[in-house]
Amino acid sequence: METFSAVRFRELDLPAEFAQDNHSLSRRGVVRGLHYQLHQPQGKLVRCTRGRILDVAVDIRRASPTFGQWASAELSAENRQMLWIPPRFAHGFAALSDEAEVIYKCTTLWHRESDSTILWNDPDLAIDWGVSDAIVSGKDQSGTRLRDAKVFDA
Repeated sequence: METFSAVRFRELDLPAEFAQDNHSLSRRGVVRGLHYQLHQPQGKLVRCTRGRILDVAVDIRRASPTFGQWASAELSAENRQMLWIPPRFAHGFAALSDEAEVIYKCTTLWHRESDSTILWNDPDLAIDWGVSDAIVSGKDQSGTRLRDAKVFDA
C-alpha cells in the first residue's frame, strides 16, 4: 500500500513535505483533541493502522465561512482511508475499537509554547464522537470552548 506520494500531493495542491510523524495507541472510548498550534500550525495526514477511529477536523479560522463547522471520517486498518487536516484546523479522534493505532504526518514540528486545545465536548460544536463514557486526558478536559479560544483570524 502506498501511503504517501509527493507527486500526487503536488498534483492536488497539497503540501508535499512533512517535518514530523506521530504514532498514537488508544483503547476503546479514548477521545483525543481537539488540538492545534497557534504558531507553526500543522497540516496533518492521518491514518489508522490498527482498529478504527472517528477522526474529526474543526475549522477554527474566524474569517472562514465554515468557521466552527466540523467534518469527520471513520478511518480503519480495513478501509485504509486517510484524512487530510489542513493547517489552522483543530484535530481530534475517538477510538472506536478495543485498540486503535494512529499514525499521522505533520507539516511542521510540534511547538509546545503554542500547543492549544479546544474543549472536546464544546456544546457549540456538538460533535458526535461515537463513544459512550469517553476517556479524556486532563489536558483535553481543560480545553477552551471555541467561542473563548485564541484562534486564527484568516
